[in-house]
Amino acid sequence: MPPRWLTRAARFHRFLLTAALFLSIGDTAWSAADPWMKSMSLRDKAAQLISMACYGEAPSKRSEDYKKFRHWVRDLRIGGLIVNNRVTGGQVRNADPHAMALFLNQMQRMARVPLIVGGDFERGASMRVANTVKFPNAMAYGAANDLAATRALGAETAREARALGVQWIYAPVADVNNNPENPIINIRSFGEDPRAVAAQVGAFLDGAHAETSARVLVTVKHFPGHGDTSTDSHMGLARVDADRERMAQVELVPFRAAIEHGVDSIMTAHLAVPAYEPEQIPATVSKRIITGLLRGDLGFKGIVVTDAMDMQGLAKLFPPGEASVRALEAGVDMLLMPTDPEEAIRAIVAAVKSGRLSRKRIDQSVAKILAAKARMGLARRRLVDLDEISDVLDNEEAQAQAQRVADEALTLVRNDNGAFPFRNPDNGCVVALSEGRFSQQGRRLGDEIRKRNAKTRFFLLDPLADEATAANVVQKTASCESVAVAAFVTVGAYRGNVALPGVFSGLLDQLTAAQAPVTLIALGSPYLLKSFPKVVAYLAAFSPVPVSEAAAVKALFGEIPITGHMPVTIPGFARIGDGMQLGAAHAGGSR
Repeated sequence: MPPRWLTRAARFHRFLLTAALFLSIGDTAWSAADPWMKSMSLRDKAAQLISMACYGEAPSKRSEDYKKFRHWVRDLRIGGLIVNNRVTGGQVRNADPHAMALFLNQMQRMARVPLIVGGDFERGASMRVANTVKFPNAMAYGAANDLAATRALGAETAREARALGVQWIYAPVADVNNNPENPIINIRSFGEDPRAVAAQVGAFLDGAHAETSARVLVTVKHFPGHGDTSTDSHMGLARVDADRERMAQVELVPFRAAIEHGVDSIMTAHLAVPAYEPEQIPATVSKRIITGLLRGDLGFKGIVVTDAMDMQGLAKLFPPGEASVRALEAGVDMLLMPTDPEEAIRAIVAAVKSGRLSRKRIDQSVAKILAAKARMGLARRRLVDLDEISDVLDNEEAQAQAQRVADEALTLVRNDNGAFPFRNPDNGCVVALSEGRFSQQGRRLGDEIRKRNAKTRFFLLDPLADEATAANVVQKTASCESVAVAAFVTVGAYRGNVALPGVFSGLLDQLTAAQAPVTLIALGSPYLLKSFPKVVAYLAAFSPVPVSEAAAVKALFGEIPITGHMPVTIPGFARIGDGMQLGAAHAGGSR
């Protein structure tokens, strides 16, 4: 038995820790979280710091998927889930909203302590869930520069999330995309100007937090800034070589703004930043970056969550147990998608027993997670009403807002001889280049064109198109008075670049070499112009979603004014702020 004075000292230490946590968390949240905390073993606490991926489906209870989720939730007692897309046969499938909510209700009923559920809702819930409003990408909001619209996006994202059973939004992206070769951020960023990005981030946060009836945790990512990289951290360790002065003036600006706007959590990046961490390790496991820079210099007191720990930027360097312990040592609170949750839990417990991690350190993070669950009202209600989902998601006002932003985002940076919009749609041709074999990209484009003019010829190609198909398109467009090429080029994990696939580059080169003037419409990455400098007109939409397709057609037929401004630089072609302002049905204009 330990001496009486040591027992009293231990009690006093526990009292001080409890008091500190109480003051930082708040009365209401602590009163709800405290019973959960008292009932937990060390292993339970380690599990609360882990969130694993699900796919928003409702699998059979006999399926292996269901058994896996049941094991994580009922047996391991993990702290949360994150809804991801299911990828089958190279195709990305979004979750059915009702199936997703049904599954999450099943998991919540099974959980001893309520789960906190997250989602990468960067474009509202539509990034992961079908039958929701398909908002444009963040860079379209940067081009439209309408902060009221961004606040509305934050508010609608919160409403959609809570209706579906999601309480933690892993958005918005606070990265400043100042590298045109960035293969993974690109149009997910609001732009290249750090102050403009900071304003957009603040507007989103204000909108999401204004929804008091649909409270969510809001996250900015990817700290300390993933914009100036040319490596996809899903594939390897990315690197930002900027010095501290540049980091302070550019990368850190939106994160400071987010902290000022009361952001709930900050997601780490799996990238090396030598200015702050001399070791060649990701920021996720760097104490200098997480505890020193983020918590110390920037004063962030909220929840720090890792980016997905199965990404190769981290997973190549450390096994799941070691990565988890290192992240906690660095100052992280929540471990997102370790490759093996059981190994992660074992490693955390072992690190505490060996003295590598203290119980106080674990309790600090667990208390934050439990208090967040309490603040989200999960102690009172953890299930969602399936009957209410359709009513929340059927939002005509939000759909109209998405279309307005898509219209306002359109930015014209080249228009030689007034080639844009079509002067004679009867003899115009539109070629759409989609990214997926079974993609819906281009469908809305074709529908909108046919509604306006049945004589305008429309061609839709997918990446499996061969040389013969491309040659046939070149031949059929030879008699066109003008040609518009709508190219869908977006970012995606494990792709490694943002470029046209297959024969598309050669096809576009052939079209620009022909007699008819070619307008390039970028439904996605605005940097595409660098690869095709011979086009006579260039329109950037910054997003591949259906409302952006509709906006592009309206502009092509001269129905709406063009008012957007470039939120990024296209080296050699356009500066931030550039954009020809055209009135509806008017081919003139000036920069």
